[in-house]
Amino acid sequence: MAARRIVIISASVGAGHDGAADQLARRLRSDGFHVDRHDFLDLLPAGLGKLLSGGYHQLLTWAPDSYQRIYAVTERTGRPGPAVRALLRSAERNMLGTVTPDTVAVVSTYPGASQVLGALRAGGRLTVPVLTYLTDFSVHALWIAPGVDRHLAAHPIPAGQARVQGASGVTVTGPVVDPRFAPASAQQRQAAREQFALPRHAPLALLVAGSWGVGAVEQAAADIHDSGVAVPVVVCGRNSALVGRLRAQGIEHTYGWVPDIPTLMRACDALVENAGGLTSLEAFASGLPVTSYRCIPGHGQTNAQALQDAGLATWVREPSRLAAVLAELIDGPAGREQRARGLALFRTDRGPAEAVADAAGRPSDTWTSPPRASRSLLPRGRDRRRIPALAVAAAMAGTVALGIGAPLAEAYGDSPAHFRPFSHVLEGDR
Repeated sequence: MAARRIVIISASVGAGHDGAADQLARRLRSDGFHVDRHDFLDLLPAGLGKLLSGGYHQLLTWAPDSYQRIYAVTERTGRPGPAVRALLRSAERNMLGTVTPDTVAVVSTYPGASQVLGALRAGGRLTVPVLTYLTDFSVHALWIAPGVDRHLAAHPIPAGQARVQGASGVTVTGPVVDPRFAPASAQQRQAAREQFALPRHAPLALLVAGSWGVGAVEQAAADIHDSGVAVPVVVCGRNSALVGRLRAQGIEHTYGWVPDIPTLMRACDALVENAGGLTSLEAFASGLPVTSYRCIPGHGQTNAQALQDAGLATWVREPSRLAAVLAELIDGPAGREQRARGLALFRTDRGPAEAVADAAGRPSDTWTSPPRASRSLLPRGRDRRRIPALAVAAAMAGTVALGIGAPLAEAYGDSPAHFRPFSHVLEGDR
């Protein structure tokens, strides 16, 4: 049998998109496929990927309200603005270069990559099936790209949101996480606490804030501590400054980057999160109840709502409710119900890797070619015009937030004056 290759395009923006891609690749390799992994940021020309990642980080850290406005505008318009379309078009050639003759399918775990792949597929330049694995529990409009053949969702709620927005081939496959995330026995729980030098008997609330440690983490840690219900165990990712501040404030069990998160989850009784991403799914697989608290703008809040609608997590909007919710989740019927629903997500015979394998195994002549896109990503002819450099810089920072975003010009108007405060953020001026 000829070698079969699957290309997976992710993005090193936080850790969630890459984490999903890693697990898809692992499972597809075990099924006998050759798998190539690519970072969408590396496929952009002239080092733009690094600028994008840094701009998004600055945006979330110093201008979260701007990110919220970008998120809302792109949710309403449902398509990237002209600066971002130009940026995405610049990745097309390198994207096509990842598809070798033995490739049988391309999978995206990042909305920016999905937009480029969908345009290539709809335009007839990409002849193998394209699939998007939706890593978010809520589906922003820009996750849905014309030309993508299938959209894979972890739960019926994101699947329903995708269908409403016109996504093709929507399939509920369940989530994909590292198999090391699993419920712990009492003995494993105690061993995990000893490994991390945690209290042997006190209830522990694991507080996570992604690989960048962004959001109102200090306030959330203080709120958990002051609740008296649980001892906060805080993971700050690669934010070493945050680690130092929390320890100075008396939050004893504070960590930076933790390679062995599965063991740390086994030690804890509940998860407190602010973005609703991959860590929430890992908690479900570990049998931990989850609460969303002090959520970051944009996808953090929409994911919190979707998880609550699914009965998988409780969104605490008011600090005064945190103590009661934590107590109920750690040792109450609501927590037991949440644990059961979370674990049920993984009781499926077929996951996203199997859906990808099915698509890859179908003969090419059985696929209905997607209709050609009615509009190019990049305006041509008279519609093409020079875009101010500052607007492009702002657009790129917003772009990474969703994978594609939109120029801040679309959110704030056309006057360059509106970009001046944000330009300081991009340059690192606090």
